[in-house]
Order: sequence, then structure tokens, then C-alpha cells
Amino acid sequence: MNKELYRKAVEMTNMSYAPFSKFRVGAALLAKDGRVFTGCNVENSSFGGTICAERTAFVKAVSEGVKEFDRIAIASSGGEAWPCGICRQFMREFCDDDFVIITGNDEDSLRTYTMKEILPEGFKL
Repeated sequence: MNKELYRKAVEMTNMSYAPFSKFRVGAALLAKDGRVFTGCNVENSSFGGTICAERTAFVKAVSEGVKEFDRIAIASSGGEAWPCGICRQFMREFCDDDFVIITGNDEDSLRTYTMKEILPEGFKL
């Protein structure tokens, strides 16, 4: 399951719009109902308007009425990529401590951590 999800994330790096950083990121988010939502990073010349692949996938899912998630795979043009601080807190809004984050340099060297591990004291109402 993790490798398949990671492959979808790798595919999404090709959709990335990263003219400034050249760091292409893709994400594949598995909802608890089995649906997969994908995303890529989309940079903007104002920089603050840039959105990460992880948040793109979550926004697509939430806009379709999905708010319960199991795991996310993240791939990049530069190898292993972990969610930035904004993405970690954004994901925490919708995910419990056992939500799984997957990344690696390739599908044969995947590493996984839980939400609790990457954001141990995240804020959640």
C-alpha cells in the first residue's frame, strides 16, 4: 500500500509548478474511505501565495467532503521530502496522532512516521 501511494506521489511531481525553487513535490493522500487525493506544489511569484503538495491534496479532499484520512505519501525531485511546518499543522487539523506520513528517496527506501512523531505538540481543537 505504501509503495503504491508513493508511486502516485511521484507521478504528481510531473504536475508541479516550481519555476523558482525547481523543487517539484507530489503528494498522494489516502482517505479512510479508500479514495486517493493527489496534489503538487504550485509556486507563486509572491512566495506567500505558494501552496505545498500536501495542502493541495488535503484541500481537494476537503472540498469533496472528505475529512478523515489514513496516510499521505510525499515525493520530490530532490529525494526525500518531509512536510514543512505549515503543512504539519494543516494536516493536524484533520488527522489523529496515528496518521502516517511516507517519504523516501525512492520506493525501495521509504520511511514512515506518524503525525505524533513529526508534530508532537500540534494544536488541535
